[in-house]
Amino acid sequence: MRWGILGASKFALNHMAPAIHGARGSTLAAIASRDPAKAATFVELVPDVTIHDGYDALLDDPHIDAVYIPLPNHLHVEWSLKALHAGKHLLCEKPMAMHAAEFDALIRARDKTGRLAAEAFMIVHHPQWTTIRDLLAAGTIGPLVHVDAVFTYDNGNDPQNIRNLVGMGGGGLRDIGVYTFGSVRFATGQEPLGLTARLRMEKDFDTFAEVNADFPGFTYHAIVSTRMRKRQQVVFHGRTGILTLTTPFNAGVYDQAELRIETDENEVTIRRWPGVNQYVLQVEAFTHAASTGSTYVPSLEFSKGTQAMIDAALAQGG
Repeated sequence: MRWGILGASKFALNHMAPAIHGARGSTLAAIASRDPAKAATFVELVPDVTIHDGYDALLDDPHIDAVYIPLPNHLHVEWSLKALHAGKHLLCEKPMAMHAAEFDALIRARDKTGRLAAEAFMIVHHPQWTTIRDLLAAGTIGPLVHVDAVFTYDNGNDPQNIRNLVGMGGGGLRDIGVYTFGSVRFATGQEPLGLTARLRMEKDFDTFAEVNADFPGFTYHAIVSTRMRKRQQVVFHGRTGILTLTTPFNAGVYDQAELRIETDENEVTIRRWPGVNQYVLQVEAFTHAASTGSTYVPSLEFSKGTQAMIDAALAQGG
């Protein structure tokens, strides 16, 4: 599958471009950037990559099968729709939309064009998350009672970062709430019955959010912040055991992926996944699904559900 990337972002250069080029069945064939200097850095990775000086030019390229979009958040829906209507398969960086209702147009475009379209929620392709889901389903820790999720980092010294610009869809919940919310929905297969949120705002975007929710059978608590020292952890607390992920979201970057399994028999098991690249696994899963028509996870409908939680938290927090 021949991929094109809309925008020469640092994240695309450091993570997704190498993943696309290194994934089985895929190659990075084109980059679209309005900044030739940024585009040139991708040539170092893939010497024969085609450089387009505009996003429309890449979408018009008949040699491109799939498009990855790492543009600022407020541009995701616009260019996702253009990519689908240009006949390209689409993988768009999270959050794919600014509001849950915007997913309806994306779903219609996906169904009309017959192309695969998905949010780049890479963590569900990491074996630590499929393992958590299987352990919960098997009742390894008994009935699930409570979940704690934390994801924080500090970008307060970077005021021009798009995550600190409200007009570009900034704020912590839209940037990393996707993970604290979506991961638990994926692992449990449950949807929240209701939630409350307490936010701290800075220039009309959230820099701290404390979210409490009720799910069928268990309670949920999350902290999301872009003004705290970096930390990430998810704990599934059951009646007879505890599952703890110490690097649930940025496996291999923040730290090594590790799962601690504690059971009622006072047994502790540690599982680790050194060397697993969840970005590569995501691209390979996407390529396989687009090529074969098989089911891809997550669906747009799933991603809409996560965005609905983000919308609710922003509304509840004022």
